[in-house]
Amino acid sequence: MDWVLLDTNVVVYLLPSRPNTNAMLYQSHVEGKSTAIAFVTVGELYVLAERNMWGPTRVLELETHLRTSVVIPYDIDICKTYARLKTSLKTPSGSARVIRSNDLWIAACAVRHGIPLVTHNRRHFEGIPGLDIISEAP
Repeated sequence: MDWVLLDTNVVVYLLPSRPNTNAMLYQSHVEGKSTAIAFVTVGELYVLAERNMWGPTRVLELETHLRTSVVIPYDIDICKTYARLKTSLKTPSGSARVIRSNDLWIAACAVRHGIPLVTHNRRHFEGIPGLDIISEAP
C-alpha cells in the first residue's frame, strides 16, 4: 500500500468537525493510502487545541482522528536526516536557507521514510533535497 505523510494543515483540513473547502483538495491524495503524521505534527495539533481552548469533546475528536494515522516518532536516523537537511539548505546566493524547525522535522520524517509529504504549505518545503511534495497550493 502507498503511504503519505500529512502536514499539520492537511490533518486540520481533514478533521470531521472542521469542514473546510481545502479538505476536498486533499481527499483524493489520502483515499486508499496509508497515512502517517510526524511526532511534531501531534505537538502542533495540541498547541492548536490549547490556543483555541478546545473543549473535551473536540480534543477527543482530535485524538480519535489521530488514531487513523501512524505517528512517526523521532529516531536516530530522523535526527541524522534533520542535521543533513539543515546543513545542506542554501539560498540561490549560497547563504544558509532558514526553514522553521518544525517544518524541517516533518520534512526529515518524510525523507527518512521515503514517503511523499502532503501539504498546503508548498513554499515552506520547496527545495528540500529528497523531499517529494504533494500540494494543491498555488
